[in-house]
Amino acid sequence: MTRIKICGITRVEDALAAARSGADALGLVFYAKSPRHVSVQQAVQLAAVVPPFVTVVGLFVNPSEGEVREALRHVPLDLLQFHGEEDPEFCAQFARPYLKAVRVKPGVDLLQCAARYAGAQGLLLDAYIEGTHGGTGASFDWALIPRNLPLPVVLSGGLHAGNVAQAIRQVRPYAVDVSSGVEAAKGIKDAAKIAAFINEVKRADVQLSR
Repeated sequence: MTRIKICGITRVEDALAAARSGADALGLVFYAKSPRHVSVQQAVQLAAVVPPFVTVVGLFVNPSEGEVREALRHVPLDLLQFHGEEDPEFCAQFARPYLKAVRVKPGVDLLQCAARYAGAQGLLLDAYIEGTHGGTGASFDWALIPRNLPLPVVLSGGLHAGNVAQAIRQVRPYAVDVSSGVEAAKGIKDAAKIAAFINEVKRADVQLSR
């Protein structure tokens, strides 16, 4: 069964809509340059409405140790997601499981990345767009993902209800991650798009299980 993460949650109603539709995880962005950025205070309010068994993920881009610890002090984050150039030792120091995001383009050795971040819970694979750290709505060539990656793959980058079933059939990821593909505007989710996305994931899973 393909797990589903809805990232870039900024509103209580969006968190609730994602959880009700069957999302396994919700992503909160602690990166000030992102249009989906939330403050620690906002994150506290969002995390408070997340029902049991839905994972709360904190996304960071090249943070200081203090920034991560400040978020952890106030927000019950289950999982950390690092999108910058953080080294494995930095990622592993917070007594939380973590995902390491890798921006994929030709020449990026994903097997080497998996070996370097062997302590990660998985690799989140996103599109490489110069000067950005995700949330672009751009996809990448899924054929660049080796079949024998030793870590679970969280597939991100340009996914939406129209292509996620094909992505699951081709890549067979552990999980899919969507942000802009279920939005009405940047940072504002669309409940109908969330429901359609999750339905497509479940449909693909059923087809693969036959």
